[in-house]
Amino acid sequence: MANTKTATPDTGETPAQTGTEAEQKGQTEQVVVEDKSAEAEELIRKHSYAAAGVGLIPIPWVDFIGLTAIQIKMLHQLSETYKIEFSEDRGKAIIGSLISGFLPVAIAQPVASFIKAIPLIGQTTGAITMSILGGSTTYAIGRVFNQHFASGGTFLDLDPSKVKAYFKEQFEVGRKVTQAAKKDVE
Repeated sequence: MANTKTATPDTGETPAQTGTEAEQKGQTEQVVVEDKSAEAEELIRKHSYAAAGVGLIPIPWVDFIGLTAIQIKMLHQLSETYKIEFSEDRGKAIIGSLISGFLPVAIAQPVASFIKAIPLIGQTTGAITMSILGGSTTYAIGRVFNQHFASGGTFLDLDPSKVKAYFKEQFEVGRKVTQAAKKDVE
């Protein structure tokens, strides 16, 4: 009698692999995705705090330029986390679109920066306002991009008009996070 092997369909499991082992394998793969999300959340938090700190710079417009640089750096690091090709131009365009769609913020950031030119009162008011706005917008931008990248999106297929409601929601969360961090520092 000749030995014959029966062909089994390739399901990714070896015949000795039980259902429990397959479930563990699936859970291990899921942890990798969660690790990316956790890493992304940490990046967002750090950049939000940095943006809030830049808002305290007393020189008008320097803070505004610094804020943009922090947000672009955050997007670059998020794209590396998710292994997505980075596009600085597209990132700036999306940031501009998100913020301009949230008109009070779009106007308030340059105004808060400009107010710093007024001695004493303007510097204090502008610094506090710019700090909170900078941290909040950076947080919201990071959350929008994190959600988009985690779902398989890229810079090219993010439509700012479709995420504006989520941006506004995350802006409010970011404001609370920034204010809580500010209280922890005081």
